[in-house]
Amino acid sequence: MKFIDYVQLNPFQKLGYNLKNFFVNLPANCGKVFKAIGNFFKKLFVGIGKGFGGYFSRFAKGDWATKLSYIIMGFGNIVRGQIIKGLIFLATEVLFILYMIGFGWDKMYNFGFFNNGTIGFNEEGWGQLPNGRMGRVAGDDSMKLLLYGVMTLVIIAIFIVIYVANTKSAYKAQQAKAAGEKLPTFFEEIKEFFDSKFHVTLLAFPTLTISIFTILPLLFMILIAFTNYDHSHIGKLFSWVGFETFGKVFSTTGAASMGKTFVELVKWTLLWAVLATVLNYILGMVVALMINKKGIKLKALWRTLFVVTVAVPQFVTLLLMSQMLDVNGGAVNVLLHDVLHWTPQYINFLGGDPWVARATVVIVNIWVGIPYTILITSGILMNIPADLYESATIDGAGPVKSFTKITLPYMLFVTTPYLITSFVGNINNFNVIYLLTSNLQNSNDLYQAGYTDLLVTWLFKLTMNSQDYNFAAAIGILVFIVCATVSLLTFNLTKSAKNEEEFS
Repeated sequence: MKFIDYVQLNPFQKLGYNLKNFFVNLPANCGKVFKAIGNFFKKLFVGIGKGFGGYFSRFAKGDWATKLSYIIMGFGNIVRGQIIKGLIFLATEVLFILYMIGFGWDKMYNFGFFNNGTIGFNEEGWGQLPNGRMGRVAGDDSMKLLLYGVMTLVIIAIFIVIYVANTKSAYKAQQAKAAGEKLPTFFEEIKEFFDSKFHVTLLAFPTLTISIFTILPLLFMILIAFTNYDHSHIGKLFSWVGFETFGKVFSTTGAASMGKTFVELVKWTLLWAVLATVLNYILGMVVALMINKKGIKLKALWRTLFVVTVAVPQFVTLLLMSQMLDVNGGAVNVLLHDVLHWTPQYINFLGGDPWVARATVVIVNIWVGIPYTILITSGILMNIPADLYESATIDGAGPVKSFTKITLPYMLFVTTPYLITSFVGNINNFNVIYLLTSNLQNSNDLYQAGYTDLLVTWLFKLTMNSQDYNFAAAIGILVFIVCATVSLLTFNLTKSAKNEEEFS
């Protein structure tokens, strides 16, 4: 369809045309996303292959000192005068060997590789104590052994990186000597980290902390999903079960099955994310337009009032709303039933009909979320050229036409990344759902969940209430896959990604 034909369509025809194009192009766009993921892994494996190729190439071209560095780390640097650097490499190797002999190997031995997949060997029970008497014998702690095993694997990976760097350094020193160049001293190399390599210095500490407090726990959580660690294995040995946990997540056997609960909560989570994102965005933008409209007095006052509402901690507002909506004498029920007599009885807003409860949490989320959108969109709205609106008015466009043709496209172009992060944030919006409904009982039709629960609050309940840690970890992985797929697919379909430098 040509552009001239498109602009002559009415809004419903345009919506149908755009939806048709979306679904027609969806397979191709999904293919592009998976192709990009495939290219990433392709480059990764190609890089690893080149790394191995360079490793063996350096050994083949290296002299006796470089070759010996493959066994005694730092030897090539020490021989060529870089003594401090070589000693640091050597100390790293010695410490790694001592760690593996004294601690690491034992933890790897108990990691499940040598015991039919069980993490640890000794089960807690009745047996002979060290003093020869019979009593309660403590068993291996599979949780600690798994954590130590992950930590040891990370240390091994770090050592491999340093080991490869040692071979590169030895070969580089050999080449410099052969070319008659002066090798930099240790202190000269340190100075580079405050000059040409200063970015490495700045990023070193954040990278270290992220690795310790983010990547290591993530690896641990991911591995938990492939074990049978649940409420029946607390204080006992647990073992690797592969993808069995994921199979149980999708199992539909039983009235309140995991599979039924998962499907129900996935549908509600996605519906909630769309409603919470779109309604907050559109309504917040409309309110911002009303405040910024010419002729509105006390604009600074209205903006200040919304800023004040943002300053109130969200959990305070949510707990207050939970009390106001309570079925046992909450302020809203008292007003509707006792004062205005609009309802024949108290309404169970959060614990009655599932769709009433879901509508209630969406409305409360609008109440607490609109002020943020107003603050974000106000500055952008004031930057839209006034000439566009004047030209549209001259051409006969009304407020609705100007909004759909100028304001909304401009806002979508600028704020699409914000919308995507808001959508993902709403998928994981723990506060609103949990603080409003934490005092409610779970549904008998769902496993450890209520109909207002999102996947993230269900994950919390599985962890804290029923101690199904393996199921919670598996659901966390699935939530990540959903969020990553939706984010990548949506962003790559937007003009913000296709045409970053201009708005048209």
